[in-house]
Amino acid sequence: MVSPIDPFLSRTRVAYFSMEIALKPEMHTYSGGLGVLAGDTARSCADLGLPVVFVTLASRQGYLRQEIDAEGRQLDHADPWHPEDWAEPLDAMVAVRIEGRPVWVRPWLYVLTCPIGHEAPVLLLDTNLEHNDPSDRTITDRLYGGDQSYRLKQEIVLGIGGERLLHALGFEISTYHLNEGHAALLAAALLRRHPRPSARPGDGALRYDADRVRERCVFTTHTPVEAGHDQFSYDDATRLLGDFIEIDQLRLLAGEARLNMTRLALNLSGYVNGVARRHAETAARMFPGYDIRAVTNGVHVPTWTHPSFARLFQGIDPGWGHEPEVLLWADHVPDDAVWAVHQEAKRDLLAEIARTTGVALDPEAPIIGFARRMTGYKRPDLLFTDIDRLRAIHAAHPFQLVMAGKAHPRDEGGKKLIRDVHHHMRRLSGEVPMVFVPNYDMALARLLVAGADIWLNTPLPPLEASGTSGMKAGLNGVLNLGTLDGWWLEACIDGVTGWAIGRDGDGAHAQALYEKLDQAVLPLYHRDRGRWIWMMKQSISKIGARFNSQRMMRRYASEAYLR
Repeated sequence: MVSPIDPFLSRTRVAYFSMEIALKPEMHTYSGGLGVLAGDTARSCADLGLPVVFVTLASRQGYLRQEIDAEGRQLDHADPWHPEDWAEPLDAMVAVRIEGRPVWVRPWLYVLTCPIGHEAPVLLLDTNLEHNDPSDRTITDRLYGGDQSYRLKQEIVLGIGGERLLHALGFEISTYHLNEGHAALLAAALLRRHPRPSARPGDGALRYDADRVRERCVFTTHTPVEAGHDQFSYDDATRLLGDFIEIDQLRLLAGEARLNMTRLALNLSGYVNGVARRHAETAARMFPGYDIRAVTNGVHVPTWTHPSFARLFQGIDPGWGHEPEVLLWADHVPDDAVWAVHQEAKRDLLAEIARTTGVALDPEAPIIGFARRMTGYKRPDLLFTDIDRLRAIHAAHPFQLVMAGKAHPRDEGGKKLIRDVHHHMRRLSGEVPMVFVPNYDMALARLLVAGADIWLNTPLPPLEASGTSGMKAGLNGVLNLGTLDGWWLEACIDGVTGWAIGRDGDGAHAQALYEKLDQAVLPLYHRDRGRWIWMMKQSISKIGARFNSQRMMRRYASEAYLR
């Protein structure tokens, strides 16, 4: 009997492991940027015919469905989806031991098909099986849910269970790509396959051939802050992992005090990279002694291009989706054509805002868009630092603000920022048109990054690893206004592709933001439409042609997978 996985077995040589992946808005297997990047990676692998299989968790209960109450508080709800609606169960199971019990893992297969017919397989790992203890059936339910113990169980299923399933299904993998440290136990599973025959217990040395594992592992780190790296107590590791691997060996590779998943991945990967040049420098300072390269993130151009712009790009070159470099010619498209398709995208966004919030915005006034994970270093409240100054800017140069984003259920600081933003919006009600659109997801993001006029990004440097929402905006001709961090440090040509918010520190950044809005950005929109459209075309040609996941995956293939 032919299995649906069979067509992929003979050619697949690379396995990409990620805790989350954004495949479709209806499949709630992602929380934000990390998952969206993984999804764009899969789409470009399909486009380019790269021999990659993707491994992630089923996350049946999703991440969170966001509701905002009358006081501006985020209310967290489960966001379930049904794998059987989109994926096919495979006739294979493996067991991993957690707390001494066998936990059975079964994969669902989702086949991602690109416009030219190539496919990429995605395995969604599921423990919701009758064979399992009831307490273990929910391990793969909630993305980033539960406590530290729950998280470690998920990472055991992803790393150890995922590696075993690939073997059970018949894949012959030569390279494993770890997207962040969540899958670091995969490298430990490979380590167990390569013991050193001469090593002796208790000699204080590594008793495995780590070099053979490093030859097979690629590690992409995304987090430029120490607190963002998963760490677990060795007591929990001992209790959950049992004798899977000796704890003294883990201490040699993952840190003496705690099981640091990033350090484990760093020590067992032969190719390590950050996701932007600045981020690679930051990571190298955080983890001295490691060779950390830079592969700047990119976005999947056909996925994030508004249909109206897609028609425009088709006139530049029919192969624009497969080879986004041809968007270099976008600066030769007639101005009226660019403005017309942008207005189509803007109307679609305004219609969705009216549908979901009841707020009617003005299609003639510029829209400032801000949409991303709501957490402290992203500074969604920076624009509201001086309310009177904001009022004065609006009086001189009218604008509208659209915001969206979720806070992690345990990020009380992020939830407070959402409340603060709503407080500021209420203070400005009737004066400055502003709206917060709840439940930010892929579908809403597609509308926002194409329908806004200005894309605002205000992370506190150097805490932005890369960021990709501004790339999506830029390829749709939306002009970026952001602090010089992450990818924008590489893409910003002030007054050409967008604008930089310079200077250092929160207060200085706020004043620089107000100055740019008051003296450059908004006056240009209102008084010199020709120059504005010229900048839109520069944004498309210089951002869309470069910051795309086709370029990113060609680099991974040539520099990491074929090394």
